[in-house]
This record gives sequence, structure tokens and C-alpha cells, in this order.
Amino acid sequence: MISFSKRLFTVAILLSLSGIAVAQGQKIEEGFDYRILPVAQPLETKSKVEVIEFFWYGCPHCYDFEPELSSWIKRQPKDVSFRRVPVAFRDDFMPHSQLFYALESMGKGDALNEKVMYAMHKENKRLLTEPEIADWVATQGIDRNTFLATYRSFAVVSKARAARQLAEAYRIDGVPTIVMQGKYVTSPSIAGTKAKAIGVMDYLEEKIRKDKYKQ
Repeated sequence: MISFSKRLFTVAILLSLSGIAVAQGQKIEEGFDYRILPVAQPLETKSKVEVIEFFWYGCPHCYDFEPELSSWIKRQPKDVSFRRVPVAFRDDFMPHSQLFYALESMGKGDALNEKVMYAMHKENKRLLTEPEIADWVATQGIDRNTFLATYRSFAVVSKARAARQLAEAYRIDGVPTIVMQGKYVTSPSIAGTKAKAIGVMDYLEEKIRKDKYKQ
């Protein structure tokens, strides 16, 4: 006899898989579901499928896309290299980029990135000033002074500035945006839905493998 909780879990898995299958079964076209950058950007990894998510903590669409994207990341094989790049479209958003790289530097990024988004989108915290950010981080069990030293460090500030330059090189004009293999660009807004965007990512992943990871 299967318990109610197990039945719910099974139904959830089947729905997830069926959603993927539906997205993959749809026709995927260049120019409609994804676009190709006129100039491909250098890859950080070789013999891998390189995937970058350009995002901003304060973006409601990024927060909305996070569950689907996280599920996609978890089912990827070892030849997929994924990383996030924070985008600061305005100078006053740069603290969010520094927060991202400070948490990453402290080994807390994976554990706290979603919590940062939850705090901003569900608890109405702006986290735009250094004191606000440090106070919130302290509530997560991280020493305030240690965090601030990392947040203000040359390495973190440099990474935040480099991320901004990278977004400009990739011609990022909205988030969330997914770029694969330095040239294929898609997103829920480009593809039309979150499910279709995931289907496009699966399609491009296989295309990149068939092309033997070349640009």
C-alpha cells in the first residue's frame, strides 16, 4: 500500500517529467525561442556545455524562475558547467552584486542565494545599503565583521565590476537571461514561458554536445 505522501511525491515527479517532455516536444526555432550573439564570448571551460544565468536578486522574474532553473541544474550531467552572474543595471544595484560575490567567497552562496531572494521578494527587504545587508547576513548566522571585510575586499568589488562588464559584453538588457556556450541566448520572456525556456535549454544542450562543444 502506497502512503498518501508517497502518492503525492510520485504525482509531483510525473508532472515535472511531463512538463519537460511537453516543452521538449514543442518546435524550437532560432530567432523565436533563442537568439545567437553576433560575436561569441570566450568560454571559461573546455569540452563542456557552458551555461550562465545573468540575474539580479531584486528581479521578480528571476525569483519566479528560480524553482524551475534549480530543478534543471540538479539534473545536469558532469559535462555541464553552470554559473550565475549578477547584473547591476544601475549603480545603486551594485551592493547586490557585491553581496553575491561576498557570499560566494565565504562558501555560503549555494545556501543563501535563494534566502536573499526570499527576503527581498517576500519580506520586503531592499538590502541596498551596507548596514542593511550586513544586518541581514548576521541573522543567517554569519559573523557581521567577517562578512563586511569580505564584502569590502578588493577581490569582491573587482568581481562585481567585472560582472557588470561581462553583462555589457553579452548585451544583456533584461534578466533572467540564460547564455549557453558563449553565444546562445534564451529566457522565459524570449521563449514565451518558463517551461519553454527549460525546453530550449535542453535543446541547446544537446545541440552543443552534437557540435562537440565548439562555438
